[in-house]
Amino acid sequence: MKLSVRHTTEYAYAEPVDFALQKVRLRPQDSPLQTVREWDISIDGGRIEADYRDHYANLVDLVSAERGAQKLTITASGTVETRDTAGVLGKVYGRAPLWHFQQSSPLTQPGESTQAFVDVIRAADDTLTGLHDLSAEVLKKVPYAVGHTQSDTTAEEAVQIGKGVCQDHANIFVTAARAAGMPARYVSGYLMMNDRVDQDASHAWAEVHLDDLGWVSFDVSNGVCPDDRYIRIAIGRDAHDAAPMQGLRGGAGDESLIVSLQVQQ
Repeated sequence: MKLSVRHTTEYAYAEPVDFALQKVRLRPQDSPLQTVREWDISIDGGRIEADYRDHYANLVDLVSAERGAQKLTITASGTVETRDTAGVLGKVYGRAPLWHFQQSSPLTQPGESTQAFVDVIRAADDTLTGLHDLSAEVLKKVPYAVGHTQSDTTAEEAVQIGKGVCQDHANIFVTAARAAGMPARYVSGYLMMNDRVDQDASHAWAEVHLDDLGWVSFDVSNGVCPDDRYIRIAIGRDAHDAAPMQGLRGGAGDESLIVSLQVQQ
């Protein structure tokens, strides 16, 4: 499937900024699941200072705002050809070793609430079935609902709140899979929705490494393994590692954010 994406993020500052820098992870890469046909990142009110691959091999752009700017707009757009492999990326390995994805992070530190999900995996006849059961159980215990969690909400906190979004679902799933002894990681990207073109945010899901299959993906929020409606962008141990945007700024005044996203064939 050939998917077209246009993703615009606009930062508006109440007062002219002295300094603003954004770490941007918005460039997809070729993989067994996708081929990037064209992609561009344009900046209004700033510029790309540098680009590099981070320790997960994600493509990163450092974007600075012009001194005194009151608006910074970052637009990622392009076309990606995707393939449906029933969620199996396979035995594809990068810079980070498998043991790294068995380590907890601040957002995926297991606690009593997340540890309880391990029993769901172990109760199944085989590990793959157990992971599908885990996905369903996470969505049952933490139904999708916006406005109840924040970007820094941990997996343990999200389970206790009892509501969350795709970021929370992926963090919880990853936490439980690691607690069961498996390498697991967070994936950020895009999802083409069947009922709409315009969206409010990008998407997130989880991957677990199985000895026989390699990396296998699970979208807890939608109860499926990602197919050709998905575009991968970045990976990491949790939502912070793979966040589309991370930044800092200097100067007085408030900051507001507007996101516009279209994903379509």
